[in-house]
Amino acid sequence: MDCCLKTTLDEADVELRTASGAAGPAIVGSTVDRRTALKGLAGVAGGVAAMRSGLAYGQAKTLRLAFCGQLLCVVPYEVTQARGRFEEEGLDVELVYTRGGNAAMQALVGGAVDYAGTSFDVALQAFANGAEIRRIASTGRLPLFALAVGPNAAGEISSLTDLENRTVGISALGNADHTMLLYLLEEAGADTSSIRFAALGTNLYDALRVGHVDAAMVQEPALSLIVEAGGSVLFNAMELADAQKYLGGAYEFMGVSVRAEEREARQDQMERLARALAKGLNDTRTIPVEEIIAALPNELIAGGNQEQLRGILERYRKSLYPESVKIDVEAARRVAEAHHAAGLLEQPVDLETLLDLSVVEG
Repeated sequence: MDCCLKTTLDEADVELRTASGAAGPAIVGSTVDRRTALKGLAGVAGGVAAMRSGLAYGQAKTLRLAFCGQLLCVVPYEVTQARGRFEEEGLDVELVYTRGGNAAMQALVGGAVDYAGTSFDVALQAFANGAEIRRIASTGRLPLFALAVGPNAAGEISSLTDLENRTVGISALGNADHTMLLYLLEEAGADTSSIRFAALGTNLYDALRVGHVDAAMVQEPALSLIVEAGGSVLFNAMELADAQKYLGGAYEFMGVSVRAEEREARQDQMERLARALAKGLNDTRTIPVEEIIAALPNELIAGGNQEQLRGILERYRKSLYPESVKIDVEAARRVAEAHHAAGLLEQPVDLETLLDLSVVEG
């Protein structure tokens, strides 16, 4: 239920970055399988709980904010850090990179970090399986996927129903891309039982380009490269217009969660964190793209095509990143509906409890 495939937390999964950008000590936790991650979150990171500070939440202390390390998810957090927005609110924040949102959620529930930034899919599944968390702010209103058709099949597939009796690539069964695709197919009236889903991990580009699959849920820059190679796009969730057309509006994606037992004591801190991220979102939407790229860790962009990255950020930033950190309840409800359609939720989730709307006013 994540934009990234890996769902375990081990020594290689988490890296802590300080305000200066320097790497800090790795957070080490238990390695667990997907079922354990969802069913037993409360005990996953027991070995790192001692890292939690004994200071009262109202006192000055370093806050650890973990999140999925996917590039477009990272952008608002790094921009907020680089432009001093956390400091303006009296916060000292360390950004903790994890390989996937599930690892970030495990670190939160296990007590290794203070907050976790994950896709709403991750928060929804964690809460549904007993994790005592609250979602307090939103930093991304659209998922990072597009449904692309490969060059070999571009002339034959022009609608969702044309995917019947075809092979479609996804990162993994049950991941956010698979969940959304099932929801889209259901809405379009397609016979999903006739579609073959190929779980290919995070690198779907090559399989789609050479025709091993007819279509695939890809991210950028794979989407741009496939189109350049002669492929086509059926649905681009990164474009607000497509989300309006196919989903009925925004589809809650990245956002911040806190442990429920601490939310009352952290109220002032959470409000300051939300204000800082709101400023960072505004910066992300308005500052020159070159300044956004300059805010990103070199490790994330080294060796990449920076001109291509500039184009991607310029094209998508006003769609992906909302004007406010206030949670869009209807956008969150669409994700829950997609999980029901995909058979990933056995019973409705109490969104009124999961979504804490008291942190962001207005």
